[in-house]
Amino acid sequence: MHNKSIIELAKGLRSKAFSSVELTQSFLNRIKKHEHLNCFITVIADAALESAKQADAGISSGAANLLTGIPLAHKDIFCTQGVLTSCGSKMLANFNAPYNATVVEQLNHAGAVTLGKLNMDEFAMGSSNETSYYGCVKNPWHTSSVPGGSSGGSAVAVAARLTACATGTDTGGSIRQPAAFCGITGLKPTYGRVSRYGMIAYASSLDQGGPMARSAEDAAVLLQAMAGFDSKDSTSVDRPVPDYLSGLSGAIKGLKIGLPKEFFGDGLNNEVASVIDRAVEEFKKLGAVVKDVSMPNLELAIPAYYVIAPAECSSNLSRFDGVRFGHRCENPRDLTDLFTRSRGEGFGKEVKRRILMGTYALSAGYFDAYYIKAQQIRRLISEDFNNVLKEVDCLMGPVAPTTAFGIGEKIGNPIEMYLSDIYTIAINLAGLPAMSVPAGFSDGKPVGLQIIGNYFTEDKLLNIAHQYQSVTDWHQRIPNGFE
Repeated sequence: MHNKSIIELAKGLRSKAFSSVELTQSFLNRIKKHEHLNCFITVIADAALESAKQADAGISSGAANLLTGIPLAHKDIFCTQGVLTSCGSKMLANFNAPYNATVVEQLNHAGAVTLGKLNMDEFAMGSSNETSYYGCVKNPWHTSSVPGGSSGGSAVAVAARLTACATGTDTGGSIRQPAAFCGITGLKPTYGRVSRYGMIAYASSLDQGGPMARSAEDAAVLLQAMAGFDSKDSTSVDRPVPDYLSGLSGAIKGLKIGLPKEFFGDGLNNEVASVIDRAVEEFKKLGAVVKDVSMPNLELAIPAYYVIAPAECSSNLSRFDGVRFGHRCENPRDLTDLFTRSRGEGFGKEVKRRILMGTYALSAGYFDAYYIKAQQIRRLISEDFNNVLKEVDCLMGPVAPTTAFGIGEKIGNPIEMYLSDIYTIAINLAGLPAMSVPAGFSDGKPVGLQIIGNYFTEDKLLNIAHQYQSVTDWHQRIPNGFE
C-alpha cells in the first residue's frame, strides 16, 4: 500500500480493497521500523487511528473526497491543536499548540489522517536539517548524507514511504532543496497562495507553505486542499483556486522554456549540470522550445536574502522571551536574567547567529545601508524575473549546485552552507512559484530539476512537471531498503 499514489490509495479505499485504519496502521508500522531516519518528532498513533475510523465511516456513507482517509504528516512548524509544535527547537519543546494552523484545519476538513509532526531545522533556519534540537534527519538514499533543509523531515518521510505526502514550508528553498536531495516532488506556491496563519514565522515576507509528495499529481491533490484565501492571514491573496488535478492533461508542445545563464556558471557540479541538460532534452522531445536568458541581478540574491530574512527573524523571534510560552530558565534573578538565560538556553547556534545579523541590520545607523538597500535589490531581482517571464512560459535549472552533502560536512562553515540555496533564494525574494522535480541521479544521489513560473501559475507548473513525469520514472524510484 505504501507504494501507491494518492489517487490509487483513494480508489483502494473506495473499493474496500483496504480501510483507512489498515492503511494508517501500515504507515505507523513503517514509521516505527525506520525510526533511525529521525524524520518524525512526534507520532500521534492513537489520534491517527481514530481519525482513520472516522474517515472509513465517511467513505462508507459516500461523504468523501480524494484525501479522505489518506495518511499524511505535517512539518513541525504548523500549529496542531493539542499536539507538540516545537519548530525543531528547544525553545518550543514544551509547547502544545492551542489551535490548528489554517493548513492543518483545511487538510483535516478534507478528511486526511495526520500521522504526526516532522523534524526540521530549528525555526526553519538551515539547509541540511542539522540545526534541529532533535538531531539530524538521515537521507534514505545515503544515510550518511543530509536530507536538505529546513523541510528535511518532510522530504525523508515521503521518500522513505513513511507517509503518503507531507506539508513543508519554503523561505529560501526549504521545500525545493530537500525535495531535490531526497528525490521527491516539492512545490513552493506563489507568496500568498497558501495561508500562513498558524505557521510559526521565520521571515514573514518570504515564508510560504506548500506540498511535498512523490509526484506532481500527488502534489496537485495536496495543494488543492491547502490553497485558498484566509481572512486570518493579512498576506493571503483573495484569488480563485484552479482545479489543479484536471489541469494536468495539457500538452506542452510549443512551451517556451528559459534557461538562466546565471544558474549554469561556476559552482555548479558537472554531473548535476549533465542531469539537468538531459531533463531539458526530454522537454524538447515533448515539443518545448528552449532559449537562454539572463537575469543580471541574481548574483545579489544571497547577500540581499541574508539581510532581509535575519532582520525579519530578529523581529519575529523576539516574542520568545520566557514570559508567555516556550522555554523558561530556572530561578531567574530578575527580568533581564529571565530574558537573557531563557533565550540563551532556548535558541541554538544558527538561530542566534541570524538574530544577531538581523538585529545589526535593523539597528540605527545601519538600517538604510543594509536593510533598505537589500529591499531595493529585491525589487531589481523581481524586475529581472518579470522581464524574462514576458519572453518565456517558465524557467528551468538546477535546485542546488550539488547533490546531498555529508552530515557534518558544512555545518561548521555557515557561508558554504548558505550557498546551498544559491539557485532557490531569488524565487522567494520575488514571491514566485517554483518546484523541484526528480530528474536523475549523480553518484547514487537524487538530482532535482527546478521549474519556475509566473505568479499564480501553479497549475501550469504542475502540468509541466506531470508531462515530464509521464515520460520518465525518476519520481518512482525508491531508496534501497524502503521498497
